[in-house]
Amino acid sequence: MDPVATNGEYIVVKAKDNGVHVIGLTRGQDTRFHHTEKLDRGEVLIAQFTNHTGAIKVRGKATIMTKFGVVETDD
Repeated sequence: MDPVATNGEYIVVKAKDNGVHVIGLTRGQDTRFHHTEKLDRGEVLIAQFTNHTGAIKVRGKATIMTKFGVVETDD
């Protein structure tokens, strides 16, 4: 099984404020945090869902772009 990606799905997170946290969560029976990034205002992170990453959590004021559309976090 390819360790990089199962489906090649990406999201883009653009921080609208300092201190936005983007957290990768594992797949499987026990969901765990496995990676964290901290973004400052204007920084952009491109994240990919992989065999290891099943969910991505965003904390803070940000714009999240996916193939399904754009989501703005609440204040």
